[in-house]
Amino acid sequence: MGAKVPYSMSGYWSDGYRRDCSGFVSMAWNLGSNQWTGSLAQYGERIKKSDLQPGDMLLFHNPGNPGAGSHVTIFGGWADAGKTRYVAYEQTRPNTLKRTTPYAYWHNSERYVAYRPKHLASAGGGDESSDSFPGAGSFGPGSDNKYVTKLGKMLIARGAGKYYTAGPGPRWSTADRRATQAFQRAQGWTGSAADGVPGPVTWDYLMTGKGSDIGSAPGGDTGSSGTGSSFPGAGKFRPGQSNAYVEMLGRQLVKKGFGKHFSQGPGPRWTESDRRNVEAFQRAQGWRGSAADGYPGPETWRRVFA
Repeated sequence: MGAKVPYSMSGYWSDGYRRDCSGFVSMAWNLGSNQWTGSLAQYGERIKKSDLQPGDMLLFHNPGNPGAGSHVTIFGGWADAGKTRYVAYEQTRPNTLKRTTPYAYWHNSERYVAYRPKHLASAGGGDESSDSFPGAGSFGPGSDNKYVTKLGKMLIARGAGKYYTAGPGPRWSTADRRATQAFQRAQGWTGSAADGVPGPVTWDYLMTGKGSDIGSAPGGDTGSSGTGSSFPGAGKFRPGQSNAYVEMLGRQLVKKGFGKHFSQGPGPRWTESDRRNVEAFQRAQGWRGSAADGYPGPETWRRVFA
């Protein structure tokens, strides 16, 4: 909002997201790819007007003529007791806006549909598929729950496999603490920020693929000679990233027969084509779900360059 990003249906901002209404929602929902009004619905669950909460979206897609009125906004909360007006966050002309808007919008109001991001935990929490931090009490000596297992699996995906001789499992162990601490130190954190017990920031980095993997220098630069032997970190492969590792990965995927989604390139800028090629490679390994999301981790990198 503060940057007042200028509207464009073809231009991209420095974070890699398109500067139109659906690119804005793709960014706000952290989808990792640029969607459009015809595809955003698959990332949400329909909800009632009475259930709207800040962060939900209001979407109108005109399938007959998408350019005629299709639009999407982020719901920011009710502006009146009668729920006839709300605070809307939207990417529109001339630039990103926050304004009080009639429900559901100025035009085509009756055709807007409310959606909430899939797998978003409700106020009570406890949904195993939720990305939300389950609380510090879920970790540490004596903890025995599904979140400890989830933590271990995410840590292994970021290079912590050597710390586990068994598991990971639901019971907190020294292996979990050492693996967590190794990940925290890989981000350059020290002291209480690298105590081996995950907090909200550590959890967010693991859930979203931010930061450096274990064994990488802070920022993800391993000083690789270009052989592909060392994974440079998940942060190198995200919307807006442009570096030699993206091009290196793309060329190796083409050699392996997984370059059909490139219309040009590969090049140094991470694109949706790169993500789709990586996803195709991951699915060819028999992986599904979050293990085949199109974003390379240490094991994907190892197999691509094997």
